[in-house]
Amino acid sequence: MTDSPPYARIVAELRRRIAEGELAPGDRLPSTRQIAIRWGVALATATKALNTLKNEGLIVAEPRVGTVVAAAPATPRPRPPVEPGDELTRDKIVRAAVEIADAEGLVAVSMRGVAAKLGVSAMSPYRHVDGKDELVLLMVDATYGTLAPPDPKITSWRARAEAGSRGLWALYRRHPWLAQYTTLTRPVMLPNLAVHAEWMITALSAPGRTPTQVMNLHVLLFSYVQGLAVNLEREASARAATGLTEEEWLETQAEQYRFYVESGRFPAFSGLMRSFDSDGYDLDLDLIFELGLAALLDGIR
Repeated sequence: MTDSPPYARIVAELRRRIAEGELAPGDRLPSTRQIAIRWGVALATATKALNTLKNEGLIVAEPRVGTVVAAAPATPRPRPPVEPGDELTRDKIVRAAVEIADAEGLVAVSMRGVAAKLGVSAMSPYRHVDGKDELVLLMVDATYGTLAPPDPKITSWRARAEAGSRGLWALYRRHPWLAQYTTLTRPVMLPNLAVHAEWMITALSAPGRTPTQVMNLHVLLFSYVQGLAVNLEREASARAATGLTEEEWLETQAEQYRFYVESGRFPAFSGLMRSFDSDGYDLDLDLIFELGLAALLDGIR
């Protein structure tokens, strides 16, 4: 065993812990960086060890969770009986799909997965929804429908625009997958999204602005909020795929950062990075959102 490559020794140890029940199905494995530190190996070696176990079917990457021990094959659990008044409906299908997307991302949503979550046959949802494309549209519209309208007592255009933008940001915070769907160049008309658009267009329709200016400002503010929000889902997906937190991933880039800081080719970047040596820099997306929103609104006349 001592002649085995380092990654193989890691695989053997983790395989043993899984086989003996020390790591049970659903338990989270150490991250790539934690394995590298514990076994004194490079990150590439730790990654190879985890990939080997994934290929063996012993572990899986769970979105928003990380790498966990795979569930052992089991006999299917009987579905709970349908209670009176608990018939399958389109609303129940949409709610279940939204719950899956909130927990695992939009990519995890499937008609079969929704059926499993609801404890019905795989084909049952098709009695109410034509397929995944229609389901996603219904999910998006239903989620935008939870966006509470701002206080109607707000009268100034800026305060109304701020309230609408903050409400949209909070919605994306609750449902990170939502920002991945809506596009500017190919907009889809949805009733509940139209409610938000109506509020923002009314807010931006100040005296003296042309229709084109109002539409441009509406698109600008919507795209700003959406563009920042897409990073919420991307970070969650990256963390699940790599098993690394944002901080752990940055540590893997430390050598590259040091190269650019010390190269002398980028003095402004180097000076800025060195100013964070003592206290560091914490990326706060909520703070960035408020900073950007204020800058945008300050520039609107």
